[in-house]
Amino acid sequence: MISSVLVANRGEIACRVFRTCRELGLATVAVHSDADADARHVREADAAVRLPGSAPADTYLRGDLLIAAARAAGADAVHPGYGFLSENAEFARAVRDAGLVWIGPPPDAIEAMASKTRAKRIMADAGVPLLAPVAPEAVAAAGLPVLIKAAAGGGGRGMRVVRDLAALPGELASARAEAAAAFGDGEVFVEPYVVGGRHVEVQVLADAHGTVWTLGTRDCSLQRRHQKVVEEAPAPGLPDALVRTLCGAAEAAVRAIGYVNAGTVEFLVAADGRPYFLEMNTRLQVEHPVTEAVYGVDLVALQLRIAEGAVLGDAPVAAGHAVEARLYAEDPGREWAPQAGVVHRLAVGAGASQDRPFPPSAPVLRVDSGYADGDRVGVHYDPLIAKVVAWAPGRAEAVRTLARALERARLHGPSTNRDLLVRTLRHPEFTGCRMDTGFFAAHLDEVAAPPDDARLAALAAAVADAQGRHRFGGWRNVPSQPQVKHYRCGDSEHEIRYRPTRDGLEVEGFPDVRVLHATRERVVLETGGVRREVEVASYGAGPVYVDTPHAGSYVLTPVSRFPDPTVRSEPGSLLAPMPGTVVRLADGIAAGRPVRAGQPLLWLEAMKMEHRVAAPASGTLTALHVAPGRQVEVGELLAVVTETEEKTS
Repeated sequence: MISSVLVANRGEIACRVFRTCRELGLATVAVHSDADADARHVREADAAVRLPGSAPADTYLRGDLLIAAARAAGADAVHPGYGFLSENAEFARAVRDAGLVWIGPPPDAIEAMASKTRAKRIMADAGVPLLAPVAPEAVAAAGLPVLIKAAAGGGGRGMRVVRDLAALPGELASARAEAAAAFGDGEVFVEPYVVGGRHVEVQVLADAHGTVWTLGTRDCSLQRRHQKVVEEAPAPGLPDALVRTLCGAAEAAVRAIGYVNAGTVEFLVAADGRPYFLEMNTRLQVEHPVTEAVYGVDLVALQLRIAEGAVLGDAPVAAGHAVEARLYAEDPGREWAPQAGVVHRLAVGAGASQDRPFPPSAPVLRVDSGYADGDRVGVHYDPLIAKVVAWAPGRAEAVRTLARALERARLHGPSTNRDLLVRTLRHPEFTGCRMDTGFFAAHLDEVAAPPDDARLAALAAAVADAQGRHRFGGWRNVPSQPQVKHYRCGDSEHEIRYRPTRDGLEVEGFPDVRVLHATRERVVLETGGVRREVEVASYGAGPVYVDTPHAGSYVLTPVSRFPDPTVRSEPGSLLAPMPGTVVRLADGIAAGRPVRAGQPLLWLEAMKMEHRVAAPASGTLTALHVAPGRQVEVGELLAVVTETEEKTS
């Protein structure tokens, strides 16, 4: 029997596993890098062991240090979570060789699925339908588009969609370089890219006694950078016959490799309904809560029991529908650039809980997070802040519950994808079950649009700010010049003009708005005869956060009347759009070389993703200030491009 579990991971998944361990009476051990010394998962564990350094390669990817930590803390089992070493067969073997219980599948099963090319051969022998790889030299224009994929690893790393035959060699080289940097293996392969396909997966659970559960389907089609954003169970709109085919293929995959414990078999379902095997994830999935909600099970608890040798018994029965949204610290409108900073406030869904009767009769909300108020989102790891899950008896009610919970959430700190999630959940293509893996490519401009009522939010921010400045002696018998405040929201700037009067603040330019009440934290406005309460929060000299119950939330940056004249950059300066590490330069890039607008110059790695930095204009690269391995901060000067002057006749 297991008595103490070390989670060889961090953040949300470590907190998730610890929660189940506590419920089962198991002791918990955390590991942490220096960057995570004060992280939530460290605070929640019974004991914690430091992994010196901050980079994943020095910490969470060091199997020897993780095993040493388990021994030092007296843990007798290791749960790998997801990511990092969770699908590393050598780490699983080392855990077992150290006399510890590995809470995961057999190392041989991990190894069988570790290479996507090998996995496809095994699945073909097992009769599982799949897309056959295409030799890169055999790709023709008629066969486009194609998808380049890394043979090892996942998470969208080393993956490219190629629609232009001339771009294939460059994209192959780029994918190989990214795969080698991410997984230590630069092998990639090419397969047909299915346009309009859906990403559907099957949750599997198998014990050591021959019992296999296939716990229905999940739809994970809504993805950015080939990484999932919204998931739901069951996958909506699939014919019963197709569901049976998918579950049968998933069971065949499990039995073909002697799989034990929790795993996921992923498929691509084409627009014509034909399914194709993608890969098998030999671990717990990020989106496992939607299956837990629908089947009323705790998958982590089942993982632990299977690791102890338990028999699964009869499979549970599904009820209702669950939808999960991943809340990321990122800016979707700027190519999903990850964000960092302090999480001043994180409040999603009052009373949200993981505990519920099954099946319940009313919607239930669940929040899984590795952050709490005051924690910092750093630059070294994934930008996932929280997973928000809604369950209801039907899909429409679950989607509505989730959208409303996100809309009313209080998220003060780094920019997030919250607004995109709300608009996505309410988009007719999603509510009508017509989504596919190209959803964000087709609808990003709609769902990532800036807020449309920021001027009223700026008014609330100015009124709240005025309470601290004009509370005493603000009103004068002789009218004075109005006070002026400027706020920037996205790319727009808003000017608010007001003056204190005997009856309160008089605001210019809002003829249909009355200020009924105001404090530094709360403003009550009457707009068109309707009373609205608005919450306002600020933390030091940073942005102002305005939360409304009717028009979403806004982040406003106060604009000084007297800008600092020293804050300037040279024309053509290329500044770092985010904090990160320069992983590589484009071939042939050096100072003095000509470049064209949009040409990739270098790649930054931030929060487990690579981001291309391109030339802002055509001209000459007159300065290059970075090299591979260099850590940069947001706004740091990377390079300077001197624009080519156009000749006039």
